[in-house]
Amino acid sequence: MRFDHGIGRQRPDRVAEEVPVALVYNGVPHAVMLATPADLEDFALGFSLSEGIVAHRDEWQLVQIEPGEDGISIQMAIPGERFEALSSQARNLPGRGGCGLCGRESLAQVMAVPAPVPRPVVDAGMITAGFAELAAAQPLNARCHGLHAAGYVQGGRLRHVREDVGRHNALDKLIGVLAYEGVLAQVDGRGVDGFVLITSRASYEIVHKTATVGIGLVAAISAPTGLAIDMAARTGLTLVAFARGEAMTVYAGRLAAE
Repeated sequence: MRFDHGIGRQRPDRVAEEVPVALVYNGVPHAVMLATPADLEDFALGFSLSEGIVAHRDEWQLVQIEPGEDGISIQMAIPGERFEALSSQARNLPGRGGCGLCGRESLAQVMAVPAPVPRPVVDAGMITAGFAELAAAQPLNARCHGLHAAGYVQGGRLRHVREDVGRHNALDKLIGVLAYEGVLAQVDGRGVDGFVLITSRASYEIVHKTATVGIGLVAAISAPTGLAIDMAARTGLTLVAFARGEAMTVYAGRLAAE
């Protein structure tokens, strides 16, 4: 029922789906995230890389995606040594759509600093142009509204975009497709020359995930947090926030002169 100036009328509407997605490694559940049920293979791989569960694409295998009455289960296989390390983390707790740290057991796990990242040569004009492209590259949000998007700009072009109700999920989906495309040949902080755009605030987890996969710049449309700025400074990542039109603020690192 839509009300406009006090007058109500019924009409059809589209809404974004938010579905429990269980991430299962070697048959053992690890986490349940609330996510938009699209690009789930990208999501599973991206989550595995950005969380440090595997170090590169070759250590990860999708077994199957199983829809069920209560949600979707993504079954994955990883090497034994990776699974042993994962089993010690005790992260098998539900993850809300906006949650990036649900289930972390210790402060040390939260504050682990990724390896230093290379700083790509990016100027303000490239970020402005990237966000202009991104605004027109969100088909789910155009239909339903309320979804975040993460985009990857390389060589002056918006190469990939992924959408989700959760900003961390959108970024994980983007990381997953970049891994499939060979952009992230190995998570070791070398050789990634593009940058990330995110239609949300710049939270700690956004910075941490981006740095973990070796990307040296993230630009957000909204505000940063203090912890995100600190993490960016400690990894050498350039953090840009309040990127709207031709205005933006650099909180860590620097941009190249145009």
